[in-house]
Amino acid sequence: MSGHSKWATTKHKKAVIDAKRGKMFAKLIKNIEVAARTGGGDPAGNPTLYDAIQKAKKSSVPNNNIDSAVKRGSGADSGGADYQSFMYEGYGPNGVALLIECLSDNRNRAAMEVRTAMTRNNGTMADPGSVAYMFTRKGVVVVPKAGDLTEDDVLLAVLEAGAEEVNDLGDSFEVVSEATDLVPVRTALVDAGVDYDSAEAQFVPSVAVPLDEDGARKVFRLIEALEDCDDVQNVYANFDVSDEVMEAIDA
Repeated sequence: MSGHSKWATTKHKKAVIDAKRGKMFAKLIKNIEVAARTGGGDPAGNPTLYDAIQKAKKSSVPNNNIDSAVKRGSGADSGGADYQSFMYEGYGPNGVALLIECLSDNRNRAAMEVRTAMTRNNGTMADPGSVAYMFTRKGVVVVPKAGDLTEDDVLLAVLEAGAEEVNDLGDSFEVVSEATDLVPVRTALVDAGVDYDSAEAQFVPSVAVPLDEDGARKVFRLIEALEDCDDVQNVYANFDVSDEVMEAIDA
């Protein structure tokens, strides 16, 4: 899945500085609010909140926005929305499987947005369970390459904490573990003095569909349309693209 990971990493970097930054900020803030509501407003005792805050800070979300979200979610301030998390499943071009993770206070609106994005970009909705079995919940930590940090350095730091593999994504390393080992892996990196960009549970596909340039462009267009929906937090897909295809698309 290196091709998919590289695409997602590149896309994230661009998102920080492009015109959609405001929308991305809103989604990160929503994650913080929900994490605070679920596990309390103290990041030290709420690992999910801690990681949501760190991801927001890495994406340059202002501290006052983060603090306000924590207060709304924990109940210290009023005005928080009743967000619910739910998943849609579907297929994109070339039979690529999609898991669409939503966080919304209006399920009907979210369903309409997702269905519209799918229909307009050659995607089809699927019945619950028809796609989910192709994915496994994993802990994923992205470590930026800095100084003389090597893949072996990262592996050495996280091996005893439960990491399953370390992948070289070009500009960064990806550490994959069981979802339950995410916090120990992240903590092991910090203890070893290794900085990280993000640490979160994700759905990782077990089988990948290779795509050529035309197929990749169609799938990317669909995923971007889905991610542009206000109620969609994450889109997971089981495609793989070669470095050559990525370079052709970036060009």
